[in-house]
Amino acid sequence: MSEKCTLVISGSQFMSYFSDSKNVVCWYLEPELENEIKRLHRVVGNASVDDYHVVVGTGSTQLLQATLYALCSPDDDDSNPVNVVSAAPYYSCYPELTNILRSGLYKWGGDARTYNEGGPYIEFVTSPNNPDGRIREAIVKKGRGKLVHDLAYYWPQYTPITSCLGHDTMLFTFSKCTGHAGSRIGWALVKDEDVAKKMTEFISINTIGVSKDSQIRAAKILGHVSESCLNPGPDNFFETSHILMAERWEKLRQVVAQSGMFSLPHYPKQHCLFTGKFSTQAHPAFAWMKCNKEGVEDCEKFLRGQKIITRNGRRFGCDPKYVRVSLVGKEEEFKLFLERLLAIQGTSNGINHM
Repeated sequence: MSEKCTLVISGSQFMSYFSDSKNVVCWYLEPELENEIKRLHRVVGNASVDDYHVVVGTGSTQLLQATLYALCSPDDDDSNPVNVVSAAPYYSCYPELTNILRSGLYKWGGDARTYNEGGPYIEFVTSPNNPDGRIREAIVKKGRGKLVHDLAYYWPQYTPITSCLGHDTMLFTFSKCTGHAGSRIGWALVKDEDVAKKMTEFISINTIGVSKDSQIRAAKILGHVSESCLNPGPDNFFETSHILMAERWEKLRQVVAQSGMFSLPHYPKQHCLFTGKFSTQAHPAFAWMKCNKEGVEDCEKFLRGQKIITRNGRRFGCDPKYVRVSLVGKEEEFKLFLERLLAIQGTSNGINHM
């Protein structure tokens, strides 16, 4: 894949802020990237792109801020900040992203499961969910609510594609689709043109657009991913990635079962529209792991003592007995993680045969 995605950019290319003069919604969006984004979604079948506006951002992190800005425009009838909620365990950065600017437009409202205030609100629906990998739907379901669907992990290597989604605002990110986090590219599929324009306004003020070098690189790679999906086998990006994630989850479950100290979520088998297979279950990018060892109240602290770095359940609005563990690192890092997890019980026998 690396050689086929090689890109050469001359010193005289992409010097202007502007991209496509015909795009009246997102003026800095490179047409090539827009085309490849829509093409990939059509190939995978995970999200509808017809009659949607594409807004590109510097990662989905910037898009989250842009979406809040667009959906919380001042209302003469309500000058109070709009509550932003998500069901626990929620993505740990949601509270930070919402509160960092101390905006008068919006504020963090906490766990959607316990939210009972009146007035307007915004709910982040993360599906598959980060950190636990479960498929989510809106929780609050009150009047004057607006939904933002964060679909960063709705790709075939992580979860079965069970339907082609068509929500009002859907967020995706290059980093979770292909692993290219350093390019800092995310995109939103937005139904409402006015909302898309307000998102573009935020990004225009915030960073005067998005790096064209990154956009062109993302377009090149996404195009290759789409091409690879036309053929089964090792060249199919999502098929190969799915096999890798399935193998890692199988190894982790073996280690967890052997240790007897931890537990992991279980996911139902479902029919995947992309692969055409029924016996498919989720293999999330993260493991939402609970420590059941007597006397351990803080799993992150306990594992840090074993030289295993995780993220504390408190940051996701949950019990500190839970931690989030990344399963998308390098192979040597993953193997070392398993070895250290087994070593807690004083044995690492059989690790090379897993």
